[in-house]
Amino acid sequence: MHGEYKVPGGKLVVADVNLEEGCLSEVSISGDFFLEPDSALNLINEALTGLPETSSHKTLAAAIDEALDEDVMMFGFSAEAVATAVRRALGKASSWLDHQFTLIPPVTLPAAEHAALDEVIADSVAKGLRGPTLRFWDWDDSVVVIGSFQSVKNEVDMAAAKEANVQVVRRATGGGAMFMEPGNCITYSLTVPTSLVDGMSIEKSYEFLDAWVLAALAEVGIKAYYKPLNDIASAQGKIGGAAQKRFANGVVVHHATLAYDIDANKMLQVLRTGREKLSDKGITSANKRVDPMRSQTGLTRTAIIDAFMNQFTQAYQTQVDDYLPQELSAARALVETKYLTEEWLYKVT
Repeated sequence: MHGEYKVPGGKLVVADVNLEEGCLSEVSISGDFFLEPDSALNLINEALTGLPETSSHKTLAAAIDEALDEDVMMFGFSAEAVATAVRRALGKASSWLDHQFTLIPPVTLPAAEHAALDEVIADSVAKGLRGPTLRFWDWDDSVVVIGSFQSVKNEVDMAAAKEANVQVVRRATGGGAMFMEPGNCITYSLTVPTSLVDGMSIEKSYEFLDAWVLAALAEVGIKAYYKPLNDIASAQGKIGGAAQKRFANGVVVHHATLAYDIDANKMLQVLRTGREKLSDKGITSANKRVDPMRSQTGLTRTAIIDAFMNQFTQAYQTQVDDYLPQELSAARALVETKYLTEEWLYKVT
């Protein structure tokens, strides 16, 4: 069995392995990395030989680390990278190129329904009803979408939200609040098997799953970078942020919201944390806006979304499709039974 892993910013690691009675045998690690002394490569192969094929990423990496002396120097790769290559050879981990992705262009739905679709699409991917899916949100209502673990009273001025006709919805993923009016930001959800981020820390998986969008931003003229844990930024400041949830069914939902052209004054009225975050930027006037995507690109929101979709389809095997009828009906049911209930909204008061 054969597996490969290209370390981000590093070298290629290749694993060729056989199995004998459920254990690794004839292990051969290779690649364009650098390793001193040469004899350490045999130690890596020997450390992996005999381990059960069910060994976790952590177990494989730990076996390699234990076998190597402190004077061994690994350049462009690591024990964790070798473990990933081995797990890919065994079919326990996967790469972008192992999957056929479905791309769903923007469909206008209530924002609460999009929040529910994150959960519904995760179930569809887990059951094999669809492959890994990238979908773009579009909505025609004004809403604050708060993270799964945020306090309503700490994040949102509910009286101001009601007065401004802004709905408040709690989503399934963690992270911070998103102030969303029609056309003011770009939001997408990427739903993939956990095998794609096998062995990665939460921090590394965020950047890994958004690598394509950094390339797309470069295409539209924004030199963006990831600011740990989950912020996408440029030289002019923060552009957006990501959130993630790993479901027990073996699926990860990763989404991001990037500011296109936000009414800062209205956001400050509704979001309590927004007041604090923007106070040091001098954004107190009703005339001020948060518009990093619009001002830095000069492009329409639609043109930027098209550039994002083009980048993804060029990078990965992709087919354009739509929501399944049963997914939309399941999402609408979840909106009524969960996402717009007081119990769910105030699960953290």
